[in-house]
Amino acid sequence: MAGVPPAPVLAEVRDLADVSAEADGNPPLAEQTLVTLRSEDARGVVTVFTARSAGAAGTAQDAELAGVAVVVRGAEDGAVLELVVAPDTRAEGVGTALVEAVLAAGFDGLKGWSHGNHAAAVDLAARFGFEPVRELWRMRLTRAAVEESAPPLVLPAGVRIRPFVRGQDEEAWLAANAAAFVHHPEQGATTRADLEARMDEAWFDPEGFLLAVREDDDALLGFHWTKIHPGAGGHAPMGEVYVVGVTPEAQGTGLGRALTVAGIDHLHAQGLQAVMLYVDADNTAAVALYRKLGFTRWDVDVMYAESPSTPTV
Repeated sequence: MAGVPPAPVLAEVRDLADVSAEADGNPPLAEQTLVTLRSEDARGVVTVFTARSAGAAGTAQDAELAGVAVVVRGAEDGAVLELVVAPDTRAEGVGTALVEAVLAAGFDGLKGWSHGNHAAAVDLAARFGFEPVRELWRMRLTRAAVEESAPPLVLPAGVRIRPFVRGQDEEAWLAANAAAFVHHPEQGATTRADLEARMDEAWFDPEGFLLAVREDDDALLGFHWTKIHPGAGGHAPMGEVYVVGVTPEAQGTGLGRALTVAGIDHLHAQGLQAVMLYVDADNTAAVALYRKLGFTRWDVDVMYAESPSTPTV
């Protein structure tokens, strides 16, 4: 099956992603992918390939979902593939069949994410001539590290931090986010619909969505949106430095570091045992800042791209 599947199949896809995340310790589909799948615009930018329990794409709909490949088109990265195979149907050719179906569809500039870059994904990429082109690190800060050497919160003069107010701050935040991430292929393109979808998620807490504003006019200068991942399968809940952004006028003032510390303080106060974040491996300034704050590299997502010698299916 290819195309945008109906709602019942999308529910299966989300369930499969949850089961895979539980088994692997990594979510196989990015949050933005799940948001896009639920959006009204999905039909124009998303193609979903499914494999049923027999292990071949296009089998009877009443068979159990064995794997799914999602291709999102139109982003700055071109066509981006994410793939997940059910833990109990791995090593049975499901991943190979899905990649073959994706390549046969002929997407231009195809790239693919491997979240956690597990051995099976590395082998699958090599078999089809895909090469690593980007690394996205996950870094982690333990509660013990925070308690041992928590840095003080020092805000620039004339700046205060307050929580996000839903129904009031959306447009100001969208403008600040676009300005802060003008060169970022994903975050800078966040739309009002994307924002609303995230605020509708069960994890959203406006008290953890911190805004840095000027004291005299409440102008938005930066933000730290935190997130708490609920515990599941014996794993403790974990905090996340979800998004930290500073508008161009406030860059270079130390506000980014202050906001990061403020968010960590907020998450620490919730009693969490660890806080994590994502950062591009080649963003040396950000990596250096996070290391100084006590974060260490924990895991990695790798983006692969077709090499010139990629076989045609």
